Amino acid sequence: MNKNILFLFFLSPFFIFSQNSDKSILVKLIDKPIIINGKLDEAVWETANAAENFQQYFPSDSILAKQKTQIKMLYDNTTLFLGVTVFTSGNDYVIPSLQRDFRAGNNDNISFIFDTFNDGTNAFLFGTNPLGVRREALISNGGSDLAGFTTSWDVKWRGETFIGDGFYIAEIAIPLTSFKFKEGETKWRFNSYRFDMQENETSTFAKIPQNQLVFNLAFMEDMIFEKPLGKSRTPIAIIPYINGISDRNYITQNSRSQYKVGGDAKLAIGNGMNLDLTLNPDFSNVAIDNVVTNLTRFEIFLPERRQFFVDNNDLFGNFGNSRDSNPFFSRRIGLAKNLDGETIENRIVAGMRLSGKLSEDWRLGLLNIQTDEDLENEIASNNNTVFSLQKKLFTRSNISMFFINRESLKKYDFLESSEKYNRVFGVDYNLASADNKWVGKFFLHQSISPEVKDLDGAGGAELFYNSRYLNFGLRGNYVGENFRSDLGFVRRTDIIAARPFVELVFWPKKGKVNNHNLRLNPNAIWRPSLNLQNTDFTMSSSWTTRYINQSQWSLNMFNRYTYLTDSFDPSNSEGAVALPADIGYHYTSFELRYQSDRRKAFSYTFEPGFGQFYNGQRNVIQGSLNLRIQPKVVLGFQYEYNQLRMPKPYTDSNIVILSPNVEITFNKSVFWTTLIQYSDRNDNVGINSRLQWRFATLSDLFVVYNDNYFVEQFAPKFRSLNLKFTYWLNI
Repeated sequence: MNKNILFLFFLSPFFIFSQNSDKSILVKLIDKPIIINGKLDEAVWETANAAENFQQYFPSDSILAKQKTQIKMLYDNTTLFLGVTVFTSGNDYVIPSLQRDFRAGNNDNISFIFDTFNDGTNAFLFGTNPLGVRREALISNGGSDLAGFTTSWDVKWRGETFIGDGFYIAEIAIPLTSFKFKEGETKWRFNSYRFDMQENETSTFAKIPQNQLVFNLAFMEDMIFEKPLGKSRTPIAIIPYINGISDRNYITQNSRSQYKVGGDAKLAIGNGMNLDLTLNPDFSNVAIDNVVTNLTRFEIFLPERRQFFVDNNDLFGNFGNSRDSNPFFSRRIGLAKNLDGETIENRIVAGMRLSGKLSEDWRLGLLNIQTDEDLENEIASNNNTVFSLQKKLFTRSNISMFFINRESLKKYDFLESSEKYNRVFGVDYNLASADNKWVGKFFLHQSISPEVKDLDGAGGAELFYNSRYLNFGLRGNYVGENFRSDLGFVRRTDIIAARPFVELVFWPKKGKVNNHNLRLNPNAIWRPSLNLQNTDFTMSSSWTTRYINQSQWSLNMFNRYTYLTDSFDPSNSEGAVALPADIGYHYTSFELRYQSDRRKAFSYTFEPGFGQFYNGQRNVIQGSLNLRIQPKVVLGFQYEYNQLRMPKPYTDSNIVILSPNVEITFNKSVFWTTLIQYSDRNDNVGINSRLQWRFATLSDLFVVYNDNYFVEQFAPKFRSLNLKFTYWLNI
């Protein structure tokens, strides 16, 4: 009996939320419509209860906010209404852009978070700035990291603002169809946070310690509905598109003109499930990836940007870890290698995605996508399936199981038997305490592939402690030599890795500094196939100082040891002599990074580095320049210069990346962005220019121009012009 009491006492932080809901807000039911004009001039607003007394989050987290914020909420049978009054010390607002889905940091805005299933794990976010520019996002993983914050999600809602003398008002109408919630629910968890650039203050409705992210779902209050909510009646959304493409390949001297027709559909299944369907999808207007310099021996992880894969993405993409072995990485679908080993588009024929809440404690994810064959490049058609089932445990933890199958259902002469299929299954336990001081993950995965019978598993354990003055983590994982996930991201196999860290945080009581932190992060890898030889070790040490004016600098030192099991040419130059295998290298390097105050019209980052690199030297200068001509123009320039100096007979190299960009928002409906990327290593100058007209809610006309040139001869490579029309229709 005593042991049971002690056990429950130890686990008590996992069963209760981190704060008492003593700031709950009553949401009254109304029967008259509200005109959304940013004025709050309807008499019914006078009857609404107000959420007030915001807590300061930055620069301090121990006092009330200096500037007052007042949020009122009402609802009827179809809509949740918000009337928000945001008081300021003046009208000198920082508003970089008029484009939707802006980044919240370092400009004036306010956001609202709704945890509609009261689980502290997933939530909907809506936000606006003083000019009425809107943004929306999905929060997953309890809001414990930036990977769980997704702005690619879009949904229909309305909002208007009014700027007065020393305040602005936001009047917002969010259809209840834009949420998912349980029928008969009387309570949601709620929080709001605002950025005030004139006061240099960030504040929140629920008190959040500064060592936690401002959108963390462990720290919320309650919004109580006057009467139970009815059934969630999400309409069917049909999103067709037409895309006309004209392009020319100057290398092969081939030109083509074609058009594509396809679309998506979104259907609600009950109160908690979404069914997404896609037919002949087109991702040609997805924002292009930034060119990066990869001086490692491994592939780089790039985030998913396609909206079809976004909703409830944590049900599919959060297994394992993103560093070594993530069994499902949606960017694999729709891409393949041609006969020259180059990555090309592999057409998606159709797909479906069912995801969401089965009940209060259970979530389900099911995805199936069929890709087309490309006989010219010897690419087989594949059926891609992902199934996941998640069970909530305690207050904010969960356990999940999954099954992934990539299989070619047709016989091809060029397809080897070992490539016929690949299957992966496993279990993940995700831990999150009520106050988010303890978070962790424990997982076991198994792959199944033809002709493979052993060393095909992966697993890991992570446990992190996060407090105001001390943070530490214990991390370890293994990836078997024959572990394989064709739809995943597996950086390398045949490893046992240990990555602990410890961080000390110092908070000066006065002065210009907000905090200092010292972080030590050893990273070791052993190879089981080499009798557990230690092939990689890095001791990363860093000191970071963050100022109250929001500028910061950091100094990093890396002590590395690398034992090359394969030859490696860091210069990636044709005919270069590679560093030989079966040799170990000890090398030390230093990096300095300074980031200026991004509230200013002109801001910049500057990141020099120098030191040893294998058996040579590496010097690097990189950074960015940004000029804001608010609220319509942003000019940016990113640069990176790497100088590699290697002893003979190895190759020296100078690697340059230059990326100027221009963003012009003519108004809240017409946007023009142009990005130029120069990379001498890739022998390419790329130009991507996109004009977007949002002629109706979530409905767009795009004109996209792409051009690529060789660097050395400055001769054209490939040029294309896209005209795309997409329309969002609710039925």
